[in-house]
This record gives sequence, structure tokens and C-alpha cells, in this order.
Amino acid sequence: MRLSMTEVYSCCRMLSEGDDDSPAKCRERRRRRIEMRRLAVVSASSSSPGTPNGTESSDYVPELKRIRSAEAIDPLLSSSASSGEDAEVMSSPLNLTSVTDAKPVFGTMSVAGRCREMEDAICVRTNLCRPEINQRRPVHFFGVFDGHGGPHVAALCRERMHVLMEEELQRVGSTGEDESGTGSSSLIEDWPEEQGQGLEEVAEGWWRRAMKRCFERMDQVALSTCACGSVGYQCGCHPMEVALSGSTAVVAVLTPERVVVANCGDSRAILCRGGKAMPLSFDHKPDREDELARIKALGGRVVFVNGARVEGILAMSRALGDKYLKPIVTSEPEVTFTKRDPEDECLILASDGLWDVLSSDLACEIACECLREGSPPATSTDLNTMPGEDGGSKALYPSRSALAAALLTRLALGRKSSDNISVIVVDLKRS
Repeated sequence: MRLSMTEVYSCCRMLSEGDDDSPAKCRERRRRRIEMRRLAVVSASSSSPGTPNGTESSDYVPELKRIRSAEAIDPLLSSSASSGEDAEVMSSPLNLTSVTDAKPVFGTMSVAGRCREMEDAICVRTNLCRPEINQRRPVHFFGVFDGHGGPHVAALCRERMHVLMEEELQRVGSTGEDESGTGSSSLIEDWPEEQGQGLEEVAEGWWRRAMKRCFERMDQVALSTCACGSVGYQCGCHPMEVALSGSTAVVAVLTPERVVVANCGDSRAILCRGGKAMPLSFDHKPDREDELARIKALGGRVVFVNGARVEGILAMSRALGDKYLKPIVTSEPEVTFTKRDPEDECLILASDGLWDVLSSDLACEIACECLREGSPPATSTDLNTMPGEDGGSKALYPSRSALAAALLTRLALGRKSSDNISVIVVDLKRS
């Protein structure tokens, strides 16, 4: 029988406290628990571990992050209050602040698979910024980028997209720009009533504008940067080095109230809610009815060569870069807004290397099974080694989210996915 962390902690605490249940001892133990909660909350709110360059990834896991990702949450912080004193501590403003500022639990996996070259990229930035559009509360950034014609556009997105997103969120919130680009007040509450829009519609308009501006600026960076890293075509490389490269982009911004997703291309985001897969993005395929109409209206063609392709070349109708197919292939994203719900279990972002061989429903089922408390953790992160083959010598996965991402990747490989595979799984129950 496998014990949970809470059960193990409780057993150890009972052994250490002995059999003395006198009223004085009970009061002393309660006082110590309250003090430990205060100290733990203060410590958590004042420390923010990260990588040396500010990046949080599964490759660099400091000790504090390893504890957090392994979900070794102190039962003193997560247990419900059992007395008046406990209830007072758990409802204090400091605790509420720490819950709002808590970093999400996530896992990532990115492999080249059966391709010779790795063209995918992943970017995760927890606590990206605290924009006024989100009432100065933190937002978390997750992005999957699937490059084609070379890896450099996806790599540019990994390095720059979150920076541009932060700038746009801060700019829109501070200037109070509406959809038309005109400035108003700096607070959503001051939006004029005669506009005929509610606060929710105004907020969504600002989010949408920030997302679209971010993608537009990222596209300009991709179009003006050569594969060698030079900007402005000053390197002497062949012009086709820039013209032939591009990348999809699916970006999710997570807040305590909503999930905002911007998608450009055929990477995909889904939300697992109550065991069901809920699409947060829709693939931009050239034969999609509205995309086909848009392409034809611009004078383009969709040719069926090993599937539907724009001008017989590109298997997606929207992407960043791809200068030689502009403006038929646009960089404008589709943006969706989803209010978070207590039944939300996890968020999955992945490149088409996963979705080509796995349905959204199956991916949701697998991820939810991995995230359940009773599911046994694996003992190996090596995709070429079955768990247990190394005698259990390797460390556990840093979190169940990482286990879910690895298992989805492994299943896609087993189903003979012919593309790069990149997966992000965000545990919304523990975030």
C-alpha cells in the first residue's frame, strides 16, 4: 500500500509527539503549528528561486523548486483549519497573498523524435509580470513554437516572445488603450459607461489587443532576422535564409481567473475540465472553411500535395515568418478566453508532433490519470529506458506534471510520430 505525503507526515508527527494528550500539550502543539504556518508563508512570499538567466525549465531545478515541483507541500499549509485559532491564521491576508502569488506546477518535454533536426522550442515564464490589466496580480506565460524551414524562428520566439508579451501587457494596462488604439483612463473601473460595454468585455478587448500586438511585433522580428543571428540583412547570407523559415506559436497566459490563449498555426492548447477535453485553440489548416476563403480572397491557392498546403508548400495557413508567402500566410492569432473552474484539472500545450497521432480526448485522459494523487510516479526520465529498468537508481520525476508530459511524448513516439514533439502540462489543481 502506498502512503501519500500527508499520511507519512501525520504518522511521523504522531510518533514524535508521543502519547501525552494533556490540554497544556495540545495548546502548545497548536501554537507551534500556527507559528510554523506564519514562518512558512513569509518564507514562500519572500523567495522566488529561478535559473541563473531567469528561465524556469525542467533542465535547471534549484532545491526549493525541486521540492515544490515534487509537490512536497507542507501539510500544515494545505490542511484545513480545525480550531478558531487555525481558522484565523488560514484566513489572514498574508495567506491570501501567498495563494495569489503561488507559482503554477508544470512539466515540459521536448524531443526531436524521428527528425534529424530539432525545430521545436518551449518557453515558460512564471510570474512574468503584474500588469494593471490583471489588477497588479501575476500572470504566467507558457508557449510552444514549432519551427519549419529551420529552427531559428522558433528559437527567436523562445527568446523574445515573452519579452514582447510583457511589454504589451504593461503598455495596454498603463495607457488604457481600447481596441481602436485611443487612450482612456488607466483603470478598468474608470471606463466610461457610455461605451456600452461591461468591464469583462473591456478587459477581453485589452487582452486581445495585447496578444495581437505581441504576435505582430514577433513576426516583424522573425522577418528581419537571419538564421545566423544578424538583423537587417547585413550578414551577406542568401535572402532565402530568411524567406523560407517560419514557426507556429501557441501561447497561454494563466491568471487566477482565466486562461487566455493566442494561437497561430497548428500547435494546439486544450483544457482538461472534469475529465473532458475542452479546446482552447483551433488548428489553422489551409482547408479549414474560413481559412480557405481568406486565402482565396487574397489571391492564394490551396494545393493538395500530401495534404492541404498553401501554394503546395506550407501545411498551415497562419505562421510567424514565412516571408515568401506573405500576406497569404498571416501572423494574426486567434485569441480565446476561458474562465477557470474548480473542475479544471490541467492545461496541455503541444506541437503537432503530438496531435498528429493523439486525439485531444486521449491526451486529456492520460494527463489526468498521471495527475491523480494515487497514481504511482515513474523512476526514470530517460525516454529510452522503461521505468524500473535502471533498478530505481534515478531520481523521481520532479512533478506529476513532468511525468504526464513525458508519458504523452513517449506515447506519441510509440505511435510513430514523424515530427518533433514538444509538450507542456500545467497542473491546475495544484496551481
